[in-house]
Amino acid sequence: MFRKIIILLWIILLPGLGQAEIKPEPMPPSVILPAEPDPHWVWVNDIVFHHMADGKAYLVDGDSGEFLGMLSTGVGFIGLVLPSDYSQIYSPETYFSRGTRGERTDVITFYDPRELKPTAEVIIPPKRFAAMPTHNYSAITDDDRYLIVYNFTPAQSVSVIDLKEQKLVGETETAGCALVMPTGDRSFMMMCGNGGLLTVTMNEKGEVTDKQRSKPFFDPNADPVTEKAVRWNNTWVFVTFDGYVYPVDVSSGQPVPGARWSMFSDAERQENWKPGGIQHLAVHSASDKLYSLVHQGEKDSHKDPGQDVWVYDLKTGKQLQKIKLDKLSTSIQVSKDDEPLMFSIFIGNPELDIYDARSGKLLRSVGEMGFTPTIMSTP
Repeated sequence: MFRKIIILLWIILLPGLGQAEIKPEPMPPSVILPAEPDPHWVWVNDIVFHHMADGKAYLVDGDSGEFLGMLSTGVGFIGLVLPSDYSQIYSPETYFSRGTRGERTDVITFYDPRELKPTAEVIIPPKRFAAMPTHNYSAITDDDRYLIVYNFTPAQSVSVIDLKEQKLVGETETAGCALVMPTGDRSFMMMCGNGGLLTVTMNEKGEVTDKQRSKPFFDPNADPVTEKAVRWNNTWVFVTFDGYVYPVDVSSGQPVPGARWSMFSDAERQENWKPGGIQHLAVHSASDKLYSLVHQGEKDSHKDPGQDVWVYDLKTGKQLQKIKLDKLSTSIQVSKDDEPLMFSIFIGNPELDIYDARSGKLLRSVGEMGFTPTIMSTP
């Protein structure tokens, strides 16, 4: 009986359903971004641990909190690489012919920064390093000409890409040395397992012409530096697990270590203050300031999130300010302008907090920032 009633209802209602007009939803308007990026824009990179075949990058306006656009960036996404003129956006990406399996293809995808559409790609050796993101897995030479990508199979090497000609120049072995830190128009350095640095020099064609290894400048067994070094003009700033700062001057093209200094006083060390996080350092070069995420933790807690950001004068090593964050954070970034913003995000709670970098005041928060945001980049 029940079945007959249902059939009867369908007979009665079906003619009316067929006459109903279904209006298609209008397509959202295509937005073209300004050619000149705002200094308060920030790219938030999402490795998407829930489904790593679908990496993302989100562009946000720090002044309004407005979401401006998104890029889809493939498997095991590490992060975007932004040239100084922001004429292109470069993204080292990996794809498999069957989605999550099959033949692997690694590419450098060129994106138009106004329409966020791919414009070209360069196929590179299928061995780019994919791990917990950091900015130093790939980098551009100081004149924006060559992109250097770190490879790990576990043999170590780098691929060199000519960005002007949009072609792969070649690959060179860098046994025992990792990461990419530019030191000039045709040179970069890498961190070696013994605590030293490898400086690689190229010619005008991007071909490697020289490799020189330095003596160790820290003890990797006693207190290693993190792989999250940041650049302050012509100095790379390394920080150890225990909060000692090692500046390395690269103005001559070769690394020259400077005097070590401490982030913490003796009393603060007694309280177990330490740096930590995914992107735990940021530099504002115009004011010579180092921003560091800090937490209280035991030995080897260098990946723990921080509730504070402490600010230092890079010229003197003096502590200038302590900023109490509204939420736990694993990554920070600071814009490069004269009225800088500080961006803060936690991989376990994808909400972007935006602060005045000078006063430490929380200005606004942007929710639903992907799934597992890791590192951030500013134009």
